[in-house]
Amino acid sequence: MIKIKRVYDNYSETDGHRILVDRLWPRGISKENAKIDLWIKEITPSTDLRKWYHDNLDKQEEFQKKYIVEIDKNFDSLNNIKKILNNQKTITLLTASKDSKPIHAIVLQQKLER
Repeated sequence: MIKIKRVYDNYSETDGHRILVDRLWPRGISKENAKIDLWIKEITPSTDLRKWYHDNLDKQEEFQKKYIVEIDKNFDSLNNIKKILNNQKTITLLTASKDSKPIHAIVLQQKLER
């Protein structure tokens, strides 16, 4: 099972392996309190793509396609998460986004579930 959760939400033992999927460390949270097992910056949208999307929020489909191309180029990072998923019942993709289900985490979740 792959969950998506805000890093600011309370930790739960049902989270399983917790993976931060943001390029930047979340503001106002210490590494000890975050309870993050792995931080894979490389699997997140590139800075250019992230900036493009913030200027074009109405173009979700195009963002998804561009992000999938980036994920596919990051074969090693994707495989690292897949290996963890094979050894864990549950992983939780963590993000600092104000949105509880940010589009990049949803795209990554769907890619991993395929």
